[in-house]
Amino acid sequence: MSEASRMRVTLLGTGTSTGVPVIGCTCEVCTSADRRDHRTRSSCYVEAGGLGIVIDTGPDFRGQALRERLTRVDAVLFTHHHFDHVVGLDDLRPFFFANRRPMPCYARANTASVLVAMFGYIFQDGSYPGVARLEMHAVDGPFAVPDRYGNRPPVPVQPVEVYHGDLPMYGYRIGRFAYLTDTSAIPEASFALLHDLDVLVLDALRPEPHRTHFSIDQAVAVAERIGARQTYFVHMSHNVLHAEADARLPAGMALGYDGLTFECRR
Repeated sequence: MSEASRMRVTLLGTGTSTGVPVIGCTCEVCTSADRRDHRTRSSCYVEAGGLGIVIDTGPDFRGQALRERLTRVDAVLFTHHHFDHVVGLDDLRPFFFANRRPMPCYARANTASVLVAMFGYIFQDGSYPGVARLEMHAVDGPFAVPDRYGNRPPVPVQPVEVYHGDLPMYGYRIGRFAYLTDTSAIPEASFALLHDLDVLVLDALRPEPHRTHFSIDQAVAVAERIGARQTYFVHMSHNVLHAEADARLPAGMALGYDGLTFECRR
């Protein structure tokens, strides 16, 4: 792949809302020495066309950014407004120390309205000293992320509607990559947006069924239907021991883990 056509993706976090280890738990997974069983809250970083795009800023975002040595963020895409995907938003402030240009944030309208209310000191009054200059954009179709740092071409993004229990929310497709976290159902119209993927990242909470997340078996069935060249599962709970669960997956599918980096086409 040429530099212009290549995209680099890093899974910042791959855990469920409690993270793994779970506080106070001494189960096999929570005490595992395998670093792949240490899961911070789910988030993702995409480098495309020289731009840096974050998907979700959970409570572990600061540590994730330090671990991966992130130095550039052009925009944030929010999947939904639950605590474990948004409360690290204020940790974007250091990305404004050397560049005070506004940073767009994109979300489905229901999520955008909650975030504007939650972070009124950022999105409404801007009264807090040194507040991040974030601009919320409610989107209901394809959009393009602009360059905050220079004159590189914008990066097209396709929202993909999915359901988290009864909550309609967004996954996102960028080039040949799609990221679908916290998913329990995918509408037929959204499957049409997920053809010809190099890499799919998909929610797979645990072996047992759950009302608002795909189980591992459900996620495998969905991944087989979508047919990406490679699928990585994320948002795993402490019911999933990485080495054992990963070994049982079909070819072309694997459990993701914090810090996993891969390339795909734009």
